[in-house]
Amino acid sequence: MNNLKIGHFPPSKRLGLIVHALIILALAGASAWGFWNLTRASVGPTFVNFLLVGLIAFAPIPFFGYRAYSLYKADYYIDRDSLAMLWGLRVENVPLTDIEWVRPATDLTHPLTLPRFRLPGAVLGTRRHPDLGLVEFIASNTRNIILIATSKRVFAISPNDAASLVRTFARATEMGSISPAAPVSVYPSFIVTQAWQTPIARFLWVSGLILNIGLIIWVGILIPSLSQIPFGFDAFGAPNDPTASSRLILLPLLSMLLFIGGVIAGLYYYRWDKTRPLAVILWISSAVSALLFLMAVLFLVTTPV
Repeated sequence: MNNLKIGHFPPSKRLGLIVHALIILALAGASAWGFWNLTRASVGPTFVNFLLVGLIAFAPIPFFGYRAYSLYKADYYIDRDSLAMLWGLRVENVPLTDIEWVRPATDLTHPLTLPRFRLPGAVLGTRRHPDLGLVEFIASNTRNIILIATSKRVFAISPNDAASLVRTFARATEMGSISPAAPVSVYPSFIVTQAWQTPIARFLWVSGLILNIGLIIWVGILIPSLSQIPFGFDAFGAPNDPTASSRLILLPLLSMLLFIGGVIAGLYYYRWDKTRPLAVILWISSAVSALLFLMAVLFLVTTPV
């Protein structure tokens, strides 16, 4: 929003951030416990169980991490031309002339049906209402929900000071628009789709994914056939004392973690034209790091014990 802001109404964030931080810490602890025990377990059912624990606990962390980031950046703005809802990579900028009405959800005859999967700090998703039609929730809690109706859909938001937002909207409408505002609707999936249409991004993502999957499969084949490996080297370049070959699984897991982190970080910078070269650099680094990990595994398994 480039025009003068006359209203700023952030949602409540503290409880949601605490809940998401606790979930991420619990998952990270469980994942670290699984991978740590994985390096000490012998090849067999116990090894597979620890691997599953580590992977299953790690898988939701990016999801909850993005939800926490989205809540941290969440905000609602009103100026003389539009109302903006910002939630992570989700951006909705609605011209005031497109808004039919703004009212509290408590005014409804039929209560709102809330999204099925919701947490403090993340009441997100779409549901259908018998009177309003499609309702999109961009809210942090279920208290003080304000409904914003447009010709296409209704938005449910949760500013801290809901009454003040309604009053500010009325005042902005009375003041009139300075210049017509264009509607903007950006979803996180749109950023991914836009990047995927770029040949270099598509090549780097596919290459990095193939290298990482190939590395995981290769290490999975190697571990049962090796009893011990020299995992690491001292300051003089001599191999360390041999250790269990199961520790080799740490390399593809770390490689995949870096690859996923690089792709996500690149998508963040890809949103703006001036930082897109940085996004490409991150994606190149992610693919190259997978190749380096593959070479590291090759070097370790060919080093005499």
